[in-house]
Amino acid sequence: MNFETVHYDIEGVATAVRVIGKGPAVLALHGAATVEGTEWARGLADRFRVYLPYHPGFGDSAEAPHVTGMQDIIVHNLHLVAALDLDRPHLLGHSMGGWMAAEMAVVAGERFGKLVLNAPAGLNDPDHPGADLSAIGPEALPGYLSHNVDVALRYFPGGAECPPLDTFLAAREKEARALGNIVKAHGMGHPNLGRWLSRIPNETLIVWGEKDRMLPASQAPLWEKRIPNARTLMVPEVGHFAMQENPRVVTAIGDFLAG
Repeated sequence: MNFETVHYDIEGVATAVRVIGKGPAVLALHGAATVEGTEWARGLADRFRVYLPYHPGFGDSAEAPHVTGMQDIIVHNLHLVAALDLDRPHLLGHSMGGWMAAEMAVVAGERFGKLVLNAPAGLNDPDHPGADLSAIGPEALPGYLSHNVDVALRYFPGGAECPPLDTFLAAREKEARALGNIVKAHGMGHPNLGRWLSRIPNETLIVWGEKDRMLPASQAPLWEKRIPNARTLMVPEVGHFAMQENPRVVTAIGDFLAG
């Protein structure tokens, strides 16, 4: 089964969406970079039609200098759901995409089915701080993304799933600009996000790797406590890239969505 790429003009932003599979729709939102690609979605494609949009300024989507915070991306994605003509798709987000998915469910949860938050960013709880990206050198970053560092190394220069070096570096530079626009308002989160989560009406699965060094698994109970209909899947011996490190995580997500 192959991916296809579809393109939409969303309020003047050329937006690319990778699509694979057949079945109920799943809108899957990537994190603060696209380094890990989309191959993990093959694990859902036998049961779902998975839509993987590139956020403005990421991947094959055009840059959007007008973005000044996460709320601009939320509105963009709601326009995208309408353009895709999706009727209550399930919503899945990883890391920054988990923060994004949570805010979408806060304001428009009735437009979605179930919600999966995979190591979501956004809470910025001082007692459970995430890694300081500014203090992590490029050579150390793979170790923050996966517990088995060989998994993350596949996506970095010299790895089997990494594009040529100039392409890799150009993508990181472009995506750094886009990320800067998103976090310029409040950083990697919102100070009131924890107060908003009680509005989420969706049945929710929180997924976290026990060995996550980027966003600590100790945050999972904070999310579960605040979202009314939530439960947690804690995955041993994997890090931030839980879906890439252990394909059974993707299977478990599919079982939750199908159930």
